[in-house]
Amino acid sequence: MSFIKRFKNSITGILGLLMYAGCMAALFLLLGIENWQILGLSRTSIMMVITFVVMGILLVRAYGGYNVGVRKPRAIVISLSIAIVLTDILTYLVLVIMNTNDVNGRRVEFSSFGFLLLSMCVQIIIITVFSYIGDAFYFAVNPPEKTLVITGERGEQERIRAAIGLFEKRYDIQSSASADDESLEELIRASDSVFFYDVPKKRLQELTGICYRLKKSVYINPDIEDILLHSGQEQFFADLPFYHSSSDHMTFEQRVIKRLGDIFVAFVGLIITLPLFLIASIAIKREDGGRVFFTQERATVGGRVFRIIKFRTMRENASVSSATKGDDRITGAGRWLRKYRIDELPQLINILRGDMSLVGPRPEMMKNVEEYTADLPEFRYRLRMKAGLTGYAQVMGKYNTTSRDKLILDLMYIENFSIPNDIRILLQTLTVLFTAEESTEAFDE
Repeated sequence: MSFIKRFKNSITGILGLLMYAGCMAALFLLLGIENWQILGLSRTSIMMVITFVVMGILLVRAYGGYNVGVRKPRAIVISLSIAIVLTDILTYLVLVIMNTNDVNGRRVEFSSFGFLLLSMCVQIIIITVFSYIGDAFYFAVNPPEKTLVITGERGEQERIRAAIGLFEKRYDIQSSASADDESLEELIRASDSVFFYDVPKKRLQELTGICYRLKKSVYINPDIEDILLHSGQEQFFADLPFYHSSSDHMTFEQRVIKRLGDIFVAFVGLIITLPLFLIASIAIKREDGGRVFFTQERATVGGRVFRIIKFRTMRENASVSSATKGDDRITGAGRWLRKYRIDELPQLINILRGDMSLVGPRPEMMKNVEEYTADLPEFRYRLRMKAGLTGYAQVMGKYNTTSRDKLILDLMYIENFSIPNDIRILLQTLTVLFTAEESTEAFDE
């Protein structure tokens, strides 16, 4: 067992490569039934291999990769399946293009489509098998870490324990304590990993120093200053080291690219989702005969107020407040629209108008903005960038994520903005559709 532990990372890497090779083989072997040329060395096969490998690597990395032990097998299966399916589609399009030649009369034919779908099903099975095998191997050689949870307030401990407890195979929560407890050094000494949540800065410095001295793994829920440091660039003035964080997060070129991308994707998205618009409109009308769309004032960059457009999911003239569990204001059609985020689609119109962007901090209700800002003044920092249809808070968080954690997620996005990161967030948004129950979990009453 000690030999296996020594090479556990290499073995996990080999499992990932075998999974990827199996997915590639499934696609080529099944498409090769009607396209024999791709099973040998040909111009078509070379172009398809290059497409599959390059796009596969990019998309798999965008979706988190084969990181067993870090994520649950189900999350890995969902994300890698989406990545491979998108890779398959692009590779299949290369095949179609390469088959449009003089031999075939220059006709564009989408042949072997059934084999493409079959290969996708086989690939999902392969990904599922290897994800669970990798997960079982990881935890066979890595026992759960003895974990200590330290919070700034005792009232937060149960919530943090519940969140970490979702990964019970990796973290064995031995105890939790408040940051002002006097016996913390003894508890830290008995632990493998220590989680810090909302601990006052001075006390956090003392405790992380103890963890560093005792060689303990540390997980820190960041504050605003931490995000600035994390996103900062190293700069040296003579022998003085500094971290530099720019106040302007987007260059002119990035603004132009982001806006052009918003217009293109929103326009194409409206065309593609037109059937969903019709289905949703009919469902809402049949429910109670009321208005199809719902508009409401929201805040975007610089505090500018605009009217957001959504499909109506609540009764006509319902009170304005965030949805709660078992909320009787939500209609039958509305629950279905909310579950799969279809109610958000009309915001593509807001994006075309320039009120919103595809990626950015979600625009909160004005009532919530006032309440959150009164309790957490830093909440207004979210207005440093244009509001978005999706973002970190939607991909990583839930509907009922606390205002503080939403702020941290949004600031992480703002301070680490880049066009490639926007693309990655857009791709990861697809996974939310397959975890609808978790991502749309409502507030308690």
